[in-house]
Amino acid sequence: MGSRPLKFWGWGYEDGGPSEEGMQHLAAALASRFGLEGLEVDRAPRVEELELPAPRVPAPTALREILTDATYERARHSYGRSYRDVVRAFRRSFPHPPDWVALPRGEEDVARLLDWCSSARLAAVPFGGGSSVVGGVECAPREGYAGTISIDLARLDRVLEIDRSSRAARIQAGVLGPALEDQLRPHGLTLRHFPQSFEFSSLGGWIATRSGGHFATRYTHIDDFVESLRVVTPTGVVESRRLPGSGAGPSPDRLFIGSEGILGIITEAWMRLQDRPRYRANASVSFASFEAGVAATRALSQSGLEPANCRLLDALEARTQAGASGDATILLLAFESADHPLDAWIERAAELCQDHGGVLPEGALRTRTDAGASREGSAGAWRSAFIGAPYLRDAMVAMGVFSETFESAITWDRFEDFHAGVLAAVNDALKQVFGQGTVSCRFTHVYPDGPAPYYTMLAPACKGRELEQWQEIKRAASDAVLRLGGTITHHHAVGRDHREWYDRQRPEGFARALAGAKQALDPAGILNPGVLIDPSGT
Repeated sequence: MGSRPLKFWGWGYEDGGPSEEGMQHLAAALASRFGLEGLEVDRAPRVEELELPAPRVPAPTALREILTDATYERARHSYGRSYRDVVRAFRRSFPHPPDWVALPRGEEDVARLLDWCSSARLAAVPFGGGSSVVGGVECAPREGYAGTISIDLARLDRVLEIDRSSRAARIQAGVLGPALEDQLRPHGLTLRHFPQSFEFSSLGGWIATRSGGHFATRYTHIDDFVESLRVVTPTGVVESRRLPGSGAGPSPDRLFIGSEGILGIITEAWMRLQDRPRYRANASVSFASFEAGVAATRALSQSGLEPANCRLLDALEARTQAGASGDATILLLAFESADHPLDAWIERAAELCQDHGGVLPEGALRTRTDAGASREGSAGAWRSAFIGAPYLRDAMVAMGVFSETFESAITWDRFEDFHAGVLAAVNDALKQVFGQGTVSCRFTHVYPDGPAPYYTMLAPACKGRELEQWQEIKRAASDAVLRLGGTITHHHAVGRDHREWYDRQRPEGFARALAGAKQALDPAGILNPGVLIDPSGT
């Protein structure tokens, strides 16, 4: 991360986000939007204001050089970066920070830390970039534990080996997105996995949470890129065989992909790579209605064209995030290739969109070889808003505006009823809790059998009651998603915030199997307790 300091209380860099002038402009715009006289912008917290409780356990002499109890580090490792997390940190509320933050230098250090945690009954919370928005890295108190250690893999940040002929690389799990791509770029390769958290999240975190990247079709989840894994558990190292595919029983990789740190700490992975794209083609397609855009998106998802981006924005999302005007629904469409021009692909996609009433700007259909193809027009405006959205969320917390998202996935045949039901439930909840509010929708990913809708909510919050209001809205949205047949999460993981609904979605037989794996690999139940499943006996 260099010398540029990160916020301990919110998203990204301390000097990131809107300027003071920008904050005042945003406050005025939101006040106008909600019919308020004005919004007061509160001052962000400073680390010197914090008074954290002292560590409850002493640091072993043998581990002292990789442990820190610095206030900044303990505060930064207390929470993830969700709306709820930022509200608590903004209030200067850190009642349960990790007792120590560990910075292992390699697998041997990780193993020694897990031995200490097992013998001393300490909760061990794996930490990659800390970008979780579901309570996945929170050092929440649990009965029966003497303390909590946050295990940060930031020092495991190298590409160790590249197999150019197989187009794969062995990579340490603590590397963050930009550093990973910097190491692959000289070889003409890319992992091509770009979640919104890319700048501040790690390879190990992507794998542990089944991260979804920016691209809308084909290679969307990190699952598709994993060739093999190496995991340190309290009972030893588990390493899967590196193969392009295998039918030898249940996949050991799949046991750990999405396990959110409850079974072991991922330290290395062989990852499938791709050649860096040279050709790009993109277009923004307008539709008179959201329903027409949905129909066109379904046709595209089932066409076999596999666009890199196929992101549908409803009218409200298009106005606020892509600079569109009026009531048009916008489809952001893009193709990429390292091998060939894309004129035929973008032209066929345009035909499919036009079959459903889509309107394209003049001269949009051409292949380009410069990266700027995705930075112009509505696509460029949306891209900038997408990257800057977490900074704006922090700013809204400072002025008392509720800003939260949730996402799901549903089959095409059920989407219409699902969408209508979710909007009704959330709008009712926003009106009941806040008196007003808005909810918009976009598709982040599309599959031949269904989309992944992503909803954004805004409302004027009551300062001092943000957490209680958040809980009411969270329950209303999550209950609706599950009741209407969607998944409680498509790519944000489960963490602690989704646990109640995950318990209802997860088959009971699988719950028993997961508990058995937990008991076999983590018999003391120290790893990320409270996530996915409770340790035996708690």
